Amino acid sequence: MSHKHRNVLQAIFSDPISANLHWREVESLLHHLGASIEPGHGARFRVILNRHEFTVHHPHHGSAMARNDIKYLREHLAVAGATLSRYDEQDAAASGKP
Repeated sequence: MSHKHRNVLQAIFSDPISANLHWREVESLLHHLGASIEPGHGARFRVILNRHEFTVHHPHHGSAMARNDIKYLREHLAVAGATLSRYDEQDAAASGKP
């Protein structure tokens, strides 16, 4: 996982919820994680990640995502198994560190 994608994932799971997370960064992260993103009705996008399906909303005004949308995204990423601790474990296993 690139440093940029790791920072975005860390921002999604950080408390308090970041108010400076942009849609393009989240979309890039989702693609990196292997998600399928399809446009839906209006500003909705259908996301399928690890056989878990959910929708996300593109910001209407500006590019920063609302805190409620980030919280919703966080919950669905956790259910789909895309958490920061999981990717840290994979990186440690790949590098041979305990």
